[in-house]
Amino acid sequence: MSATTSPGSRPSAVIFGCSGLTLTEAERALFKASDPLGFILFARNVETPDQVRALVSELRACVGRNAPVLIDQEGGRVQRLRPPHWRSAPPLRQFGDLYAHDPERAAKALRINMQAIGVELADLGIDVDCAPCLDVPVPGAHDVIGNRALSEDPEVVAALAASACEGLIDAGVVPVIKHLPGHGRAGVDSHKELPVVDAPEKALASSDLVPFQAVAQMPVAAMTAHVVYQAFDQGNTATLSTRVVSDVIRTQIGFDGLLMSDDLGMKALNGSFEELTAACIEAGCDAALHCSGDLPEMEQVAAGSSVLSDHAYQAMEALDRYRGAPRVEIDRTDASFEVASLLEVAA
Repeated sequence: MSATTSPGSRPSAVIFGCSGLTLTEAERALFKASDPLGFILFARNVETPDQVRALVSELRACVGRNAPVLIDQEGGRVQRLRPPHWRSAPPLRQFGDLYAHDPERAAKALRINMQAIGVELADLGIDVDCAPCLDVPVPGAHDVIGNRALSEDPEVVAALAASACEGLIDAGVVPVIKHLPGHGRAGVDSHKELPVVDAPEKALASSDLVPFQAVAQMPVAAMTAHVVYQAFDQGNTATLSTRVVSDVIRTQIGFDGLLMSDDLGMKALNGSFEELTAACIEAGCDAALHCSGDLPEMEQVAAGSSVLSDHAYQAMEALDRYRGAPRVEIDRTDASFEVASLLEVAA
């Protein structure tokens, strides 16, 4: 039996969060009935390593298969796992800054850093990391991306993108590149309101798309942006736009892997969760992401979902070969010292 499928059926095209450190009976019942593709963890789900391992096992037991378990562990201000049990990883911008002094050293440091993150995740049974952030910020944009990005230079982001992805893959963790086709120009935080980007298509193609194109053929998943790009689609966010998914993400960027939405609970989107789920899948997303763990909302998402499409099934099957299949052995303490040493030149 594939890790993607449950006996006799395909899972539904959704990824769910949960509310706490353990599952409630209602969550177990919903997950068993709806059979989501996978799950995502947040800080509210994290206490100790043993507790996280137990929760990961409990989630997979609900669906009876080795479902992917995701987390946002970028480094910097976006990391759900924190000291004292886990290392504090630097923000990606530090590696972009180092690139200006020594490109080779920057690529090495970034790969080791992401290996160390991946090893920590793999130790908990988490096998998908919603990282790296490959957006390209522009002056005057909202700081929701900020130093989560490697650089404001698209060529630097593109040059380092593969190192970030390879580090996670080395540890048996699948990267999720984000946020396609680029969140760096957003003037507002899509968690709170809808960003509208009016940059011309030529500017987007020569900057925002470039880092994603650099890693589009790697064994990665990808996440959409809840942003309206007027040059591509005047009325719909990328997540809900057939044109953006088909013409921009699939064709111009050339990404044909598993594409998930950003969190449907973000305020950039309007509509019921059932409608939003159906709409993002109809637009071409392979899976809808819902993060809050709010049970009534998850019930609506489940109602709007469908089973994995042929494309989504094949894309997930391809990624299954990398989940939990480490290619390196690494000591997290040694890695932390090495990363710190390599970054010193940019300090």
